[in-house]
Amino acid sequence: MNTLKITYVKSSIHAPETHKRIIRALGLRKLNQTVEQPDNPAIRGMVKKVDYLVRVEGTHEG
Repeated sequence: MNTLKITYVKSSIHAPETHKRIIRALGLRKLNQTVEQPDNPAIRGMVKKVDYLVRVEGTHEG
């Protein structure tokens, strides 16, 4: 199964409220925190909206 490593790299203080909610929904709470999420269209869409706040790496498991 493919996963995405998503790292929160830029503060969302001046970002729109919807982008702040997306960051929280991805499981990110603190700067420089990294989470792994499944690689699917829903997660990719969320990442695309907040691409200026996060860094993404793809991984392959299994």
